Amino acid sequence: MIWQLEFIILLLVVVCGVAALTVRDLLGAAILFGAYSFMMCLLWAIMGAVDVAFTEASVGAGVSTVFFVAAVFRTSRRSRD
Repeated sequence: MIWQLEFIILLLVVVCGVAALTVRDLLGAAILFGAYSFMMCLLWAIMGAVDVAFTEASVGAGVSTVFFVAAVFRTSRRSRD
């Protein structure tokens, strides 16, 4: 595979991970976590671990992100003070 493409995806993984940790909005953090999981799925697929990539895509980017977004929508986003 082209190493420049792998490097760009790796940089996107790092950017998504740091952004998910530093963002103040819970919905934004959940979406960034989903993007992080999807980028990791791409890296696993490039490295040839297709079974791990499929698991990461279905569980990490799919189900977990949906659960996080659903949990954010079920909580109140503003304090009552």
